[in-house]
Amino acid sequence: MGHLMGKPGAREITPSLVVQFREIIYQYYAVHGRSMPWRSSRNPYHILVSEIMLQQTQVERVVPKYQQFISLFPDFFSLALAPLRDILAVWQGLGYNRRALALQKIGQRVAGEHGGILPDSVETLQTFPGIGPATAGAICAFAFNQPTVFIETNIRRVFIHCFFPGRNGIKDKEVLPLVERTLDTSQPRTWYFALMDYGSMLKGISTNPNRRSAQHIRQASFEGSNRQIRGLILRLLLENSKATEEDLLRAVNKSPDLVKRIISQLIDEGFIRRRGKRFTISS
Repeated sequence: MGHLMGKPGAREITPSLVVQFREIIYQYYAVHGRSMPWRSSRNPYHILVSEIMLQQTQVERVVPKYQQFISLFPDFFSLALAPLRDILAVWQGLGYNRRALALQKIGQRVAGEHGGILPDSVETLQTFPGIGPATAGAICAFAFNQPTVFIETNIRRVFIHCFFPGRNGIKDKEVLPLVERTLDTSQPRTWYFALMDYGSMLKGISTNPNRRSAQHIRQASFEGSNRQIRGLILRLLLENSKATEEDLLRAVNKSPDLVKRIISQLIDEGFIRRRGKRFTISS
C-alpha cells in the first residue's frame, strides 16, 4: 500500500519497479480478490452487460440486477427484441436509465449488423451508444483477454496512490503511459481484475486518492435533481402505462415547467411517447 515513486514518466519506470508493482497488486489479489458473477464468464454479452451496469454504479447494487437481467435477456437477440418497458423494469434501482436504452440499441446493432457476435475491436465498440474508451478497453480485456490500455476509477486510484504521492491535479494523460508500461500483457484479464480490486481497497483506507485527480468532479446531490425527476417519471409510467400529463405533474410535485421540459427530453431521447393526452413507455 506504499508509494513507489513521485513525478514519474513511463521511461523512468525500470523493469525491477514494474516487477515490484505487479507483486504488490497480485499478492493482494491472491488473498482479497473479489468474486463477481461476470468474472467467471467469458461470454462477451455477459461482459458487455456488466460493464454498462458498472458505469457509475457500485458492484453491490449491480450483482442482483445483472443476474436478473441475464436471466430475462440471455443474449443479444432477446435484448434487441425486448420491449423497452421490460428492460427499464429490471433496470430500476441502478439509476442512469440512459444506459438501459443504450444497451438495447447496442443489442439491436449487434444482432442486426454483426450476427449476434460482439466485435472484439476497441475502435468498433466505441461507435456503439454508451461505450467510450474506458468501457471499450475493459470489454476487450475481460471478454477477449486483449492487452488494452484504459483507465477507470479504481485503476486511476491505484496509480495516483502509488506513483504520485503528494501531488494534486494529476491528469489521465500522465497516468495512461504508466498503465501501459506496467500492464501484464501475458494475462491482461487477471491483471485488471487485480488492479481494480486493489483500487477498491484503497478507497476505504484513507482519503480517496482520486480527489487528487484533475478528472475529479464532486457528484451533485441526487435529491431534487433532474436525474431524480427523470427516474420518477419513468417509474410512474412503468406503474401506470396510461398516465396523463396532469397525473405526472401531480405525482412529481415539482415546477410544472421543469417537469414538462423533462417529459419533452424523455420523448426526444426515445424513452416515452405521447398518445393523445396520455404517455407510455416507448415500445
